[in-house]
Amino acid sequence: MLGSSLAACWRTQRPHDELLTLTRDDVDLTDRAATLTAMRTIAPDALIHAAAVVGGIAAKLEHPTRYLIENLLIDGSVLGSALDLAVPEVLNIGSAAIYPESFRQPFIEDDVLAAPLERPNEGYAIAKIAGMKLCEYASEEFGLTYRTAIPSNLYGPGDDHSLSHGHLIAAALAKVHAAHVATAPAVLIWGDGTARREFTYSVDLASWLVDQVGSLSAWPRWINLGVGHDHTVTEYYEAAKTVIGYAGSFEYDVSRPAGMQQRLLDSTVARSLGWKPKTSLLDGMAVAYQSFLAAQPGVVK
Repeated sequence: MLGSSLAACWRTQRPHDELLTLTRDDVDLTDRAATLTAMRTIAPDALIHAAAVVGGIAAKLEHPTRYLIENLLIDGSVLGSALDLAVPEVLNIGSAAIYPESFRQPFIEDDVLAAPLERPNEGYAIAKIAGMKLCEYASEEFGLTYRTAIPSNLYGPGDDHSLSHGHLIAAALAKVHAAHVATAPAVLIWGDGTARREFTYSVDLASWLVDQVGSLSAWPRWINLGVGHDHTVTEYYEAAKTVIGYAGSFEYDVSRPAGMQQRLLDSTVARSLGWKPKTSLLDGMAVAYQSFLAAQPGVVK
């Protein structure tokens, strides 16, 4: 999702640059030799590393080994290849999952590794922290400009709406849509609906990051990037109802995991650099919903 938004924004905002993209269809990014060969051919002046194995809470609980191993391999291949080729500037995309489970809110950048991680996200978070530290070490040891962006949860066009891997907003849109089409009386929500999450529209983030490449030396080692406020799980489902026009109600399964009670980022540092997300939740979810419908030929709209 973020990678496609970055590519689209780059072509619009920096049309005279030569932009090359690598996806899993082009190269197996867990394969260090193959990744190095591909990057040597491209010889980039700057690299945005947005590749990762991501998923929702259910997938991470069921397959923690995969989320640790594959993300370590991806970061080792991509960032290691950048080092081998002395790529001067790298923008590494991190994750808010790297912050502790029980700690102050909102999180500031110095809270990384300050307390134990959330168990469902632990494997994924360890891998992402390793990538962040690798960028920090590379900058210090070799004088390179390797920085990490730590976005809040993201949503937008091109999201993964599968119930096994989709994040909250993507899953909410898919579930509410299914209930709407089936005229089902209610939608089931995991937990009691009170957990709070911060979501940023992916195109807002991509647009700002594209403008930042070339100036990353002004960044600290990593920065938070969020909208600065959060909503409850129920409020996101209510927004999905509004966007879709669903008239049913919600039911709650408190036996299912709901994750951390709150995860909110302090994005003061980013705002001092000009970060100012502009898309409202309902507007962003409307675009995301249309993208969801367009990706499903024959779906009832």
